[in-house]
Amino acid sequence: MATVQVSEAEKVYILHGVRDDLRVDGRGCEDYRHMEIETEMVSNTDGSAKVTLGHTDVLVGVKAEMGKPRPMVPGEGYLEFFVDCSANATPEFEGRGGDELGMELSNTLYKVFNNRHSVDLKSLCISPGEHCWVLYVDVLLLQCDGNLFDAISVAIKAALFNTKIPKVHISEDEEGGKEIELSDDPYDCMRLNVENVPCIVTLCKVGHRHVVDATLQEKACSVASLIISVTRKGTVTCVRKVGGGSLDPESIFEMTETGKRVGKALHAPLMQLLQEEESLGKKRQKVGFLG
Repeated sequence: MATVQVSEAEKVYILHGVRDDLRVDGRGCEDYRHMEIETEMVSNTDGSAKVTLGHTDVLVGVKAEMGKPRPMVPGEGYLEFFVDCSANATPEFEGRGGDELGMELSNTLYKVFNNRHSVDLKSLCISPGEHCWVLYVDVLLLQCDGNLFDAISVAIKAALFNTKIPKVHISEDEEGGKEIELSDDPYDCMRLNVENVPCIVTLCKVGHRHVVDATLQEKACSVASLIISVTRKGTVTCVRKVGGGSLDPESIFEMTETGKRVGKALHAPLMQLLQEEESLGKKRQKVGFLG
């Protein structure tokens, strides 16, 4: 994870500001920085999106390929995640420096998104036990300024919304076998329902309070963080603690309640933005989210 060095005087300044609900950049403890979303960024994918949150840039591409369902769930498709941390994001990612972070992000994304409660995996099934759609979700971290999980989750939701999967026509040949034909009409496609796809809210414990969308400087003052994935109805689908410090039960409860409230508030403007962008045929929109 990208880090910065913060002096003792800076730590005191940040801690006092968080205590008074006034952060260094003027935000309150539950406010996000300005967020910019762009879709259809990569031409050779079935769906893509780029999210800029502060100075954190994340690019997500989704590629749909035909595969075989997993034996335990023959009537469902599935998602595969790969996270690449660009060396341009921070010198710490040079060589294999970003591999550990990429694996950590990938494992968390599997838990958050690759389940029937987040994505309608049954809609990805073509022929039970034989053929299904596998969605390969590639995440590229272009620039790092804190709060990676939140930016990545929004980018994945936007990319899945933008994904167009070709319609499949199945017919039987003279010998009773199945023939699968993919439609080559770009408008004859299937769209995913992303209403229930969760957004991740990361809360950092700074002093006796917690903040949403922490910067690298605030992260340096944090003892531990709680990652919470929340659906549009406020249902928590995944909770994970990161950081070397400890969190007492009261703090965990308060941070969970804040995460549910902030996460629920993220979905409505995000979906409205994506729908407006598609209906107007725009490629670029800017929006600022506030918790």
